[in-house]
Amino acid sequence: MKISMSLALRIVMLSIALFTSALAQERSVVISSEKHAFRVVTLLKGLEYPWSVAFLPDGRMLVTERVGRLRLVGQDLRLDPKPIAGLPEVAATGQGGLFDVVLHPEHAQNGWIYWAYNAPGAGGWGTALARGKLQGSRMTEVQVLFSMKPKTRSSQHFGGRIVFDKAGMLYLTLGDRGDKERAQKLDDHAGSVIRLHDDGRVPIDNPFVKRAEALPEKWTLGNRNMQGASLHPKTGELWTHEHGPQGGDEVNVMRSGFNYGWPVITYGVNYGFGTRIGEGQTKPGMVQPLHLWVPSIAPSGMAFVSGSKFPQWTGDLLVGALRDKMLVRLELDGEKVVREERLLQGLVGRIRDVRMGPDGLVYLLTDDNEGALLRLEPVNP
Repeated sequence: MKISMSLALRIVMLSIALFTSALAQERSVVISSEKHAFRVVTLLKGLEYPWSVAFLPDGRMLVTERVGRLRLVGQDLRLDPKPIAGLPEVAATGQGGLFDVVLHPEHAQNGWIYWAYNAPGAGGWGTALARGKLQGSRMTEVQVLFSMKPKTRSSQHFGGRIVFDKAGMLYLTLGDRGDKERAQKLDDHAGSVIRLHDDGRVPIDNPFVKRAEALPEKWTLGNRNMQGASLHPKTGELWTHEHGPQGGDEVNVMRSGFNYGWPVITYGVNYGFGTRIGEGQTKPGMVQPLHLWVPSIAPSGMAFVSGSKFPQWTGDLLVGALRDKMLVRLELDGEKVVREERLLQGLVGRIRDVRMGPDGLVYLLTDDNEGALLRLEPVNP
């Protein structure tokens, strides 16, 4: 039986409409929360364990994949099939690989882009910091500004978040590398925040710079594994969160020379055994966390809400969670958490990164071998 051309065309058009409708439903989910209704829009899929997203001034985005690739997302939200070339060697092993990527605060004038990664070296590997300038699909003028020491062959706890403060100082979070005793050592970079000038020089007012036994880059000590860091929009202080062991995930305000206690004090316990770690939960001279999660949520990525798109969330802290696959909203009164709301639980996957975009919308990356770039958009009641 022959089908007329007009009928065949109508069938094709109907098929396209049905496909487009199904795709739109797949890409957009509306969520009702305590203070805002919002839509979850899938912008991009097919990223291999994405770790961080940064926004270029021309509307393009950079996304790191933990396996060692830096990817370019076009203004049309298409992923360039070729990774950006020119990066130093990345040791993609265990939890290690390519981590955070951020733009210099004056990127429009100087073009610098910074990234953290697991760098090979004598004795194994460890977290490093580099910068370069993007020319086409290649990173040029690449400089390695910092590389942690000592390096080991552990595949755990790299930290890897980068934040610039309002004075242009750079902060890099470092994990304890799976060896908890390292976090209390001044001659070891592990388990700390380091603080540098934007060109890698050590600031003369770093807290341990005049101590012969200390590494001058260290700014804090006693941290376990900080995978979230953000600058408070009003105070200008650095906030971080870190993974506890079995329980005891923490939110902290980072301050010069402070000891955050790991592994001497913690609210977590030894995996599988439930036995105490260290000396207890408090000790003079060691900082108490602002907020705790027991049991753990496995936090990763965080951002303070700013802009006008989510006015009822302004000033709140958004934290991604790998465990329970959710986004946590923390309402704050100064340095006190007064309310916690858990969003997207089990709906979009393990959330690795949380960012405020230049458009005032919230962007998320999901941690998966088919990871996605998502955007939260407000919906009128």
